[in-house]
Amino acid sequence: MIPEINYWAVAIATVLSMGLGALWYSPALFLDRWATLARIDMTKRGAPVALAMLVSLAVTFLTAWVLAGSVAIAWHFYDGGYLLSALVTAVTLWAGFTAARVITHDVFEGRPSQLTVLTMGFELTTVVIMALVIGLWPPAGTV
Repeated sequence: MIPEINYWAVAIATVLSMGLGALWYSPALFLDRWATLARIDMTKRGAPVALAMLVSLAVTFLTAWVLAGSVAIAWHFYDGGYLLSALVTAVTLWAGFTAARVITHDVFEGRPSQLTVLTMGFELTTVVIMALVIGLWPPAGTV
């Protein structure tokens, strides 16, 4: 069985996530704190921003697409509300995969725990926003 996916919801979730990233890592919110904790010199030129944004867009779309498919499977399995399935699935996948892996890498790399919390906060906010879009706009014919 191939899970039903609303690709419009995936696209909107991707755009909203990219917008959240632009805000989260902006001077208005956490840019300075993130740069300090990650030991990034903002005066130096790094990798081309366009390449980083394209990679981010591709993996953000992949995340939204996998979440949408996982939500469809969870909804069929648990037979509950689509929005609730989306939120529970998103938080569960975030905790079991994203948060767990970020913590593991950051501990081995000796990153500050505040950076880990900042990263995990962004990732949790991202998947919750994606889940809201996917959960409020289920694929046609499913709900």
